[in-house]
Amino acid sequence: MSDPDPAGVRLAVLAERTGARLEGDGEVVVHRVATLENAGEGGIAFLANPKYRARLAGTRASALILCAADAAHTGKPKLVSEQPYVTFAKVAAMLHPAPRPRGGVHPSAVLDASASIAPDASIGPFASVGAGATVGEGAAIGAGCAIGEGAAIGAGATLHPNVVVYAGCVIGPRTTVHAGAVIGADGFGMAEEGGRWLRIPQVGRVVIGADCEIGANTTIDRGAIDDTVIGDDVKLDNQIQVGHNCTIGRHTAIAGCVGIAGSTRIGANCRIGGAAMISGHLTIPDGTVIGGATVVLHELERPGAYSGSFPALPYREWLKVAARLRRLDELAERVRALERALAARGER
Repeated sequence: MSDPDPAGVRLAVLAERTGARLEGDGEVVVHRVATLENAGEGGIAFLANPKYRARLAGTRASALILCAADAAHTGKPKLVSEQPYVTFAKVAAMLHPAPRPRGGVHPSAVLDASASIAPDASIGPFASVGAGATVGEGAAIGAGCAIGEGAAIGAGATLHPNVVVYAGCVIGPRTTVHAGAVIGADGFGMAEEGGRWLRIPQVGRVVIGADCEIGANTTIDRGAIDDTVIGDDVKLDNQIQVGHNCTIGRHTAIAGCVGIAGSTRIGANCRIGGAAMISGHLTIPDGTVIGGATVVLHELERPGAYSGSFPALPYREWLKVAARLRRLDELAERVRALERALAARGER
């Protein structure tokens, strides 16, 4: 998080800019966001979950963000909102704006003569931009980034250090790609012949839309023939694997360590929990929620909430459950045999 503005912002100004209702002294100046427990003078904290309401009494925050149901439990100046967490996000962005590097090219950067770099773009130390690549207005390319031949970086996009964008791939406007991400590496395309693997050339691209966020060390493979496509406003956490020819619909959010096999189509407005594994050539409908650690092996025919993880148990109890699960086929066959015997005797 960036350093707070030393001058701070009046609470009345924050209310006006966020659309929240002001209660109390609007002249209170806040400088930073903080937790209820650790806030001090000049801090603004939020409460979104009523089970933490008791912490309001002890907080030293100068102001609070909360919903109407919780507002009566504190006399401090406050912003009252139907969505306190959303209001907190807006306030945090105002008090801690992301720093933007000054435009210009570092002397150690390597730019191909045919690359097109906007005058106000920033190219960091030891970054490289390949032949025919374009870097849009206000874009920021961090230290050590490698932009491949013919790649396109949209206006206002930010690539943090050591991002690799392979040839021909597209990063949309205002999209942020965090450190170590790899965009457009070859998909895992192989054909087996005579006991050896033949590599299938991957000739598609990765096309990422506007206002996306790609987490640190996430990898998105280029398409085998058609493109891998990430829609607008998609948010991908750290260490996610997106296979070749996948599509992810707009406004979908995916938590860390998810693996998505090739040619999977994930709809718009989906939510996928951490460490979920999704097999290839499947379709996930719009609006689907998939719980953490869930394994998806079959087509999901309708939107809804899906979960397949097994809750943690004490080790010895888990051994008993696992042993019983292994006998399910045997038990099912015994039940079928009993049903057939009863049917033969006319007792069913």
